[in-house]
Amino acid sequence: MELTLLGTGAPAGLPRPSCPCAACATAVATDARAATSVLVDETLLLDLTPGAAFAAARSGHSLAGVRQVLLSHPHDGPPVEVPAGVPQPGRVPDGRELALLTGHRVRAVAMDAPGTGYAVTGPDGQRVLYLPPGGAPAGLEEGAVEPYDVVLADVVRRPDALARLRAVGAVGPTTDVVAVHVDHDVPPGAELRRRLAAAGARAVPDGTTLAVGVYEDVPDVPRRTLVLGGARSGKSVEAERRLEAFPEVLYVATGGSRNGDTEWASRVATHRERRPGSWRTTETCDLVPLLKDDGAPLLIDCLSLWLTDAMDAVGAWDDAEWAGGGERELRSRVLELTEAVRGTRRTVVAVSNEVGSGIVPATASGRRYRDELGRLNTAFANECEQVVLVVAGQALVLRG
Repeated sequence: MELTLLGTGAPAGLPRPSCPCAACATAVATDARAATSVLVDETLLLDLTPGAAFAAARSGHSLAGVRQVLLSHPHDGPPVEVPAGVPQPGRVPDGRELALLTGHRVRAVAMDAPGTGYAVTGPDGQRVLYLPPGGAPAGLEEGAVEPYDVVLADVVRRPDALARLRAVGAVGPTTDVVAVHVDHDVPPGAELRRRLAAAGARAVPDGTTLAVGVYEDVPDVPRRTLVLGGARSGKSVEAERRLEAFPEVLYVATGGSRNGDTEWASRVATHRERRPGSWRTTETCDLVPLLKDDGAPLLIDCLSLWLTDAMDAVGAWDDAEWAGGGERELRSRVLELTEAVRGTRRTVVAVSNEVGSGIVPATASGRRYRDELGRLNTAFANECEQVVLVVAGQALVLRG
């Protein structure tokens, strides 16, 4: 099958008309996107949008051979004019299958939001899943669906849709995940590509034709990632965002509950509320066994608190204990941790504070902690495929 993406943007397009935001202001040239519309083998059109005939012509295709037009979501605004010779658009009821004379079969997939997804099987057996904007499949069962060759989905706004598809095996290692319905939620260009790559997806310009089943060089999701940043920099949000498209993440909280500390309890509650419901949480500083075990991706938040616990355990705050073996014991613990990171087979995203650029602590113990955290961050980063520094909510890739 061949898929021609006549548009890849949100229903209002990108930039949005009359929108003054920074993302819309920079959505120019190939980063400008018309509303998403997909032409399948020049015979099936998924979503009819304004200017579809001109978009097809610009990409070297025609709508003259279209035999079926299917809509995936309610269209706001004035009715879209149907080009001459193109059938009137319609929708397939959830769960029903439509067979075309061309040999294509289209099954309607139920969604958790208004709209319909379409699973398209070509005459040669290749399979494509197209999801509407803001929607994720509903009622999926594990093992009921084999991996699709291509998935076209609203990856930015609904990363959990990918997580659901991965959980049931509908998205596998060879599935080409392409972001559509791209809106102004993320700055276009490099930042959009970076975020999509972290989810194992990519974006393409309007007019791109995809040959289903052809290998695409999509960046692999890093096995190990370290996210650094200062206080309230957005580092935890960045780390969580990197795993939103994956199911059954284990969130490792190293800070404990701190009974009686209401401010800390509020912080913990805020973190929990924004995590996907499928994630599990464990409160521990015993990271090595988790890294050595096989299992779901780990999100470790954070190494700074792990270090505090480790320094407590070795008596690092007492000069005599520190000189009498505490420093040597801490080095051993850090080495054990980094060796476990090096050998892990799990996907790991770890968070840590970057404090070395701040005010020099007034106490010897504060300076000792600052120095040891810098050493820990360096050692951990050396074992990671990707290292990211977050400043004011903006992620700067240092490695990878």
